[in-house]
Amino acid sequence: MDILLAHGYFLYEDPHEVEVMRPYPPLGLLYISSHLKSRGFSVAVFDSTFSDMASFEHQVRSQKPSIVGLYTTLMTKQAVLAMTRFCKAQGAIVVLGGPEPPYYAEEYLSRGGDIIVFGEGELTLEALIPHLAKYGLDHLWEVPGIAFMDDLDQVIRTTPRPYISDLDAQPWPDREAIDLQRYIDVWREHHGMGSVSLICARGCPYTCTWCSHSVFGETHRRRSAQDVAAEIQYLHEHYQPDQLWFADDVFTINWRWLRDLRDELKQHGLRIPFECISRADRLSEEIIDVLAELGCMRLWIGSESGSQRVLDAMKRRTNVEAVQKMTHLLHSRGIETGMFIMLGYEDETVADLQATIDHLKAANPDLFLTTVAYPIKGTAYYNQVADRVIAPGNWEDRTDRDLGVAGRHSRRYYSFATRWMVSSVHAHQARQANKTGWRRYPRILRHQASAVVGRLGMVLTAHETEQPSVPAGRGWYDEKRQTPLTP
Repeated sequence: MDILLAHGYFLYEDPHEVEVMRPYPPLGLLYISSHLKSRGFSVAVFDSTFSDMASFEHQVRSQKPSIVGLYTTLMTKQAVLAMTRFCKAQGAIVVLGGPEPPYYAEEYLSRGGDIIVFGEGELTLEALIPHLAKYGLDHLWEVPGIAFMDDLDQVIRTTPRPYISDLDAQPWPDREAIDLQRYIDVWREHHGMGSVSLICARGCPYTCTWCSHSVFGETHRRRSAQDVAAEIQYLHEHYQPDQLWFADDVFTINWRWLRDLRDELKQHGLRIPFECISRADRLSEEIIDVLAELGCMRLWIGSESGSQRVLDAMKRRTNVEAVQKMTHLLHSRGIETGMFIMLGYEDETVADLQATIDHLKAANPDLFLTTVAYPIKGTAYYNQVADRVIAPGNWEDRTDRDLGVAGRHSRRYYSFATRWMVSSVHAHQARQANKTGWRRYPRILRHQASAVVGRLGMVLTAHETEQPSVPAGRGWYDEKRQTPLTP
């Protein structure tokens, strides 16, 4: 075996993930696997999603890989550090990749990692594996796209490797290397529909200050509509999914391509329900019609705030009225809408929070997902507040979600603010649904009371500053079920 690929997402070790139960396989790792196999390398994949650490350790002991590649995000950091320590004890070279390690190269390398791959991993690992077989950890400066630590414990970064330009030339993800059917079965068991994910493009050219471009950069490279349609045909024939998840950052960014995909899928006789993410400025009445033709059942809009002042500070390059207009158009075509909402961005005021509540009432999304802003290293937002970032405890025990910003309201304050926002919107929606009868009045009163508690809590905690001891995670709010969920 040339390399064992693995990631650190152990679903059953996170109660919140178990509650939501919406797992998708690690497509990035599967793309690397298929690429390396197409170049003649022997590759094994350990999919941790439904597994545990003991099983990973057993596979490393039994297969004795000389190289282990670990995909790492800020939420899987602790597990990956434990996996790194174990692999090093077994004599393996550990290569780390993903969005997290490039910005914490010294920390990861000083804790057992040998090499960090920054950017896309396919071409770098294709060059790195034979290099390691020939030279071991010597002469690493000859390999573009990596970071390593020299004999003086200094982090050395080699020249960046160019991004892959022709995505059609890349093989599809190596889904056969994992038990994809288990993902589909879990979705069907918990949500009534088996779902499969795919991506059509890499990179995002937009400038949102809080968003990381660590892996794919600020480019936008898209597969052809023909190649995507062929992959969908393959998924339909081999796995029969009930729905698809297009995991692109902005699915509707290229309107001509979207029309081409519609035409291609018509030729294949395929119309599989799907959900995706987009932006209001990349939607129009015609494009929403195309989405409906394609089978879009839900579209997530990165709304983030109802305050235009905050949106401009985030460099979102969109406006509140456009978000509301497109949400209504989506509803008129029978497409559910979800929104991402961010609280606590720099210099946000109570008036900005009220504007977001008013925005949610006006837009009336079917779902919205909230988060309290946190500075991810490498982003413009992090750089903006870098001199005020509060990092609690040891690096090994925290993630960027635990970072605080000195001078900002406390997390308790934003917990109350979230309650105020969610309950106010719920009360409004219950009132709208109550126009033909009285049966919803108890629910309206409960939501109104909860909103009052939230607003009062904000007043009582307004003097508190950030104390980063509890991760500021996301929360799912299903407006139809009136049920809070947390991933």
